[in-house]
Amino acid sequence: MFIGEHQHTIDPKGRIIMPAKFRESLGESFVVTKGLDNCLFVYPSPEWKVLEEKLRTLPLTSKDARAFTRFFFAGACECQLDKQGRILIPANLREYAKLDREIVTIGVLSRAEIWAKEVWEGYNEQSDMDHEAIFERMADLGI
Repeated sequence: MFIGEHQHTIDPKGRIIMPAKFRESLGESFVVTKGLDNCLFVYPSPEWKVLEEKLRTLPLTSKDARAFTRFFFAGACECQLDKQGRILIPANLREYAKLDREIVTIGVLSRAEIWAKEVWEGYNEQSDMDHEAIFERMADLGI
């Protein structure tokens, strides 16, 4: 399980350090792809396979299903940690997530997310205004 918030930097070559607490859960090989809200999603291989199977069942005739599947898979790359616990983020994913210098890696249950620090802070500022409404909707879902 991925939990917590960790701040790091991205080096000029596009490498970031994955938090030590996440490394064991990620395993030898994992997938990084475009996420929602202009962040990157990081899935351990078993979780990626579950998501892949779910998306595989979507109807090819659905325009939304095709668009979502393209979005998710076209930007995906398989990654491995180097000896220093870093991964190389491809240029297209760095550009998508606006990763420049300061980053935040967060744990979200079955995945990690990589955010540009300023994007993460903006997201939190916006969501602070919406928390009551969000919490009310979560109560409707039984949480």
